[in-house]
Amino acid sequence: MVNLNRGDIAPDFSQKDQNGKLVSLKDFKGKKVILFFYPRDLTPGCTQESCNLRDNYEDLKNKGFEILGISADDEKKHQKFILKHDLPFTLIADTDQSVCNAYGVWGLKKFMGKEYEGINRTTFVVDEEGKIELIIKKVKVKDHTNQILEELEALKTA
Repeated sequence: MVNLNRGDIAPDFSQKDQNGKLVSLKDFKGKKVILFFYPRDLTPGCTQESCNLRDNYEDLKNKGFEILGISADDEKKHQKFILKHDLPFTLIADTDQSVCNAYGVWGLKKFMGKEYEGINRTTFVVDEEGKIELIIKKVKVKDHTNQILEELEALKTA
């Protein structure tokens, strides 16, 4: 399993978004990017996380962030998720899990006593030069925006 750290170059990728358009991380060179990996569209935790980012989208944009959500769901499911919750950001359809594997977020999970393979909810903040500035593995789905901003601020003062 890949183990990325702060300061590492973020792995580039090219995958389709909810509209079938190819999106690459290199398209965002010169911008700060919030890459949030989440298990599944239209599930309670993923909806709370996505809606928190949606509700703070303008503030994040004003602070210079682009937002990309990534899950293994297909384009059609991403479209439903976006329409149902009025999400203003791009969702990447990582149906072959290549991006998840490159970032080390695909792996063993446990739920209600069962083990299975899936996405471990993780957020990466990539700086303007393509380096990983922050990794959040214990995501607060209801307050994710504040969590991101507070952890970035703490890094500046550390």
